[in-house]
Amino acid sequence: MPKTKKLCAAAWIAALLALCLFGCSGEEKGYKLPERTAVESGERQFATPSEGDLIAIFDTSLGEVRAVLYPDDATMAVENFVGLARTGYYDGTVIWRSEYGFAVQGGDASGTGTGGSTIWSNNPYPLEASADLHHYTGALCAAFAAGGESEGGNSQFYFVTALPNSVDKTMQEELAANGYTESQIAAYADGGGLPYLDNTDTVFGQVYLGMEVVDAMACAPTVVNEDGTDTFRPEEDIVINSVTITTYPGPEPATAESAE
Repeated sequence: MPKTKKLCAAAWIAALLALCLFGCSGEEKGYKLPERTAVESGERQFATPSEGDLIAIFDTSLGEVRAVLYPDDATMAVENFVGLARTGYYDGTVIWRSEYGFAVQGGDASGTGTGGSTIWSNNPYPLEASADLHHYTGALCAAFAAGGESEGGNSQFYFVTALPNSVDKTMQEELAANGYTESQIAAYADGGGLPYLDNTDTVFGQVYLGMEVVDAMACAPTVVNEDGTDTFRPEEDIVINSVTITTYPGPEPATAESAE
């Protein structure tokens, strides 16, 4: 396997070691940080970023997350995200949705999940589905406004937090029947993901460092209504302090200790 097609093992090892530093505050609901192992795959999203690749560094109240971006396959989604990030749009916003085993979502300046913005005078942009990008765990994806009337993407984004065993044999057989390659099916089987969102939402990036921080977001206790329904909104704000756009490898990563 070519070097550029190997998982960034060092980053994943660091993430696994960091599990001992991040407690899962949602343990009273039965949530715990998943034990993730390296996925050996030739799929693009499991490759070590190359020098000069565009990356986003999320400085959050729970720690730092780094994702590589894919402007070649998701041109408008990346252009919008990068443009907003460089204006400081995301600074001080919150993760308004935290759903264990599914996704954590933010990017709405109103903090409600019903708003959003774009660099094109708030006009939405279309779906950019790519045969090379999928909703594997750790994928960074463009999202529609919850309950909104927009016909396309806006400023909102989510990280996939599916569990390692989320794509079972039955689902793998369905993927094969739908034309997925053996490599794609194996990546979903080994790392987990949300394949039913492929061709529905745009994947425009992938976490390569700090997945334990994303998992900690997904573990957060959430507000439950009086009728027992879960709002999936964290009880305590998870704040995105800033999003920095730079190129790989970027500045030295923040340590777990300094992020606290």
